[in-house]
Amino acid sequence: MKMTIGEIAAFLGGTVIGSEDIVIHHIRAIEEAHQGDLTFIANKKYLKKLKDTKASAILVSPQTTAEGKNLIVVADPYVALGKILNHFYPPDHGGPGVSSEAYLEEGASVSPDAVIFPRAFISRGAKIGRGTVVYPGVFIGRNVSIGEDSILYANAAVYHSCIIGNRVTLHSGVVIGADGFGFASPGKGNVKIPQVGFVQIDDDVEIGANTTIDRATLGKTWIQRNVKIDNLVQIAHNVVIGENSVITAQVGISGSTKLGRSVMVGGQTGMVGHISIGDHVMIAAGSGIHRDVKSGEMVGGAPQLPYKEWLQVEACRSKLPEMRATLNDLLKKVDDLQKK
Repeated sequence: MKMTIGEIAAFLGGTVIGSEDIVIHHIRAIEEAHQGDLTFIANKKYLKKLKDTKASAILVSPQTTAEGKNLIVVADPYVALGKILNHFYPPDHGGPGVSSEAYLEEGASVSPDAVIFPRAFISRGAKIGRGTVVYPGVFIGRNVSIGEDSILYANAAVYHSCIIGNRVTLHSGVVIGADGFGFASPGKGNVKIPQVGFVQIDDDVEIGANTTIDRATLGKTWIQRNVKIDNLVQIAHNVVIGENSVITAQVGISGSTKLGRSVMVGGQTGMVGHISIGDHVMIAAGSGIHRDVKSGEMVGGAPQLPYKEWLQVEACRSKLPEMRATLNDLLKKVDDLQKK
């Protein structure tokens, strides 16, 4: 792939400061870029590297200047980067067709325009839409429905009766529809409660490697449109995650908890079950969420606190030894005064 700076600017809806005719062959990080490369600056802290980069062109935000550099000015350089990366390096999943080494049970329905790799297993009653790619080692259970243009990478597993929408990406090791963790008389009888619901994943969802989403006890566990979930996340039975939400790595969400729209959850956060998180909530990394959070709030800490209050608590943490020594000294002085 090669394009001139002017062609890239037109493709991205940006404007050029400098020469439009230089040809771009690759896209590289600002420290690694050389002549013929395009790079970007999406964070102000990298502006100091602008004068030293050898890139032939740089994607920048408005009001950015750099004498002697070719700039492509766009509203959001990071969004523009994603668009041009897709254009320069389109994914290649091979041509459509079912490998002779894949196993399809009788009654499975696979679009002739899907791509099914060797050693994929597709069960009876499963439906695979056009343009969907199923990599080696993928297991698709009975009566699963997968829409169009989705990608299931190696060794993902979708248990029976789950519903996967269009343009969904499941990375390697993802498990959709394993039993929810439901036991009566826990710690004593541990009587298993059958998990007879399913998982529904709506369009444009991406789920990171080794993430697990449990089927509902009854009804459905529901991941709504355009949700993005990182690696190593555990989502329990009957959880609902609202559209456009972002869940980062090592988050655990307990059963029947509901997240609203556009919720952002920092890594290593844990949530108890049966609580409600409102729309546009932001949760700091490492938090322990034990009660409802209202729409628009920012929280952090374990247990959770309003964000600013949590920052004040954290600011005191490093001073605790000094404060303890001061308190002990004061207690000794009070004790001495009382004795006198």
